[in-house]
Amino acid sequence: MRKHYKRFACVLSAAIVAVQTLALYTQSILPDHYYVAAGETLTINSTLPITSQASRGSMPVEVYSAAGNSYNVDLRLPYGVEIKQVQVQVVDREMVVPGGTPFGIKMFTEGVIVVGMSDIASGGTSSNPAKTAGVRVGDIITAMDGNTVQTNEDVGRIVTASGGNPVRIDLERNGEPMTCQMQPVKSDDGVYRAGIWVRDSSAGIGTLTYYNPSTDVFAGLGHAICDIDTGDIMPLHSGEIVDVTITGVHRGTSGSPGELRGSFTGDTTGELLINSQVGIFGTGGQPDTALEPVPLALRYEVVEGPATIFCTLDDKGPQEYSISIEKVSIAENNPTKNMVIRVTDPRLLGKTGGIVQGMSGSPILQGGKLVGAVTHVFVNDPTRGYGIFAENMEKMSSSVEQRRK
Repeated sequence: MRKHYKRFACVLSAAIVAVQTLALYTQSILPDHYYVAAGETLTINSTLPITSQASRGSMPVEVYSAAGNSYNVDLRLPYGVEIKQVQVQVVDREMVVPGGTPFGIKMFTEGVIVVGMSDIASGGTSSNPAKTAGVRVGDIITAMDGNTVQTNEDVGRIVTASGGNPVRIDLERNGEPMTCQMQPVKSDDGVYRAGIWVRDSSAGIGTLTYYNPSTDVFAGLGHAICDIDTGDIMPLHSGEIVDVTITGVHRGTSGSPGELRGSFTGDTTGELLINSQVGIFGTGGQPDTALEPVPLALRYEVVEGPATIFCTLDDKGPQEYSISIEKVSIAENNPTKNMVIRVTDPRLLGKTGGIVQGMSGSPILQGGKLVGAVTHVFVNDPTRGYGIFAENMEKMSSSVEQRRK
């Protein structure tokens, strides 16, 4: 009897530890703050049976159903195992026009990005003044000798005019301001040089996710425009979106992502104001489509199952294609990889092989709501990729409205 009791106690202890570990893990990955639409209550769509109820001492959540209210709820696992308390903010439902239209992106950086270094040959020796001064690849140079720099030409002109005298460099590294002194050297061709390669602009093709007609704000890409050499987000000084004509599709295969091919038409349709981790945002950019506004979904409304995307592959404009949302992440640690999606439409698979470069930003719709956007393709399986929650993009697009106030 005693042996059975010990065995039972060991099993019970192991179960308690497992539940506590699960609760702690879930606590660490769940957000501390949620948005719900007016008149609705919070639900957590997860493989884990997570429930929510008003925190102790609070009024029933129905009391706070109007937009502008906020309240706290307790998240629990079965048998009352508490996970954490979260804050819920009640908001009005946004109505947005789905995109799916391609656009060209032209942007100029705030400062210049150091993308490479090379030694300078001078009188039989070689050196790198910038590296010696402490400049690194990925740094953003904002000023030299007190003069703001915005272009490659600005950097070259200041270095050349230095005559070999020390040049003060103001830069940013990982968001932190720094300064250093660099002494240019005279190269064998008689020109003073710093030994750095810098980039001041970028251009490419992406897809519009949505346009908000009540604010004249657009959102696209679902991820940042990053420097091709450093991988860092390019700091935006100014930019615009322009019309694009899709001229062809390079089909993707396993290990070789495809791409949309197109050309800029030169007609500016919007002003680019924000380049962020969750996409690009600006004003204007109203899509030339017959699509009507739809509700913008919040994260708790996205579920695994059938959905559709809109994208443009030719001169016929945005077309709707079927996909499946295979996984919805409840974690907050990666704002652009919230869903795993798979293309199921044979028409899209036949033309592109799945997700291709240039489709980033293609809106994802489910249940009549815009739930997110395509962000990345799985290189070894182009039929699958990641998507971002529309809620994450909407949080950033509200910053555009605040800038205009």
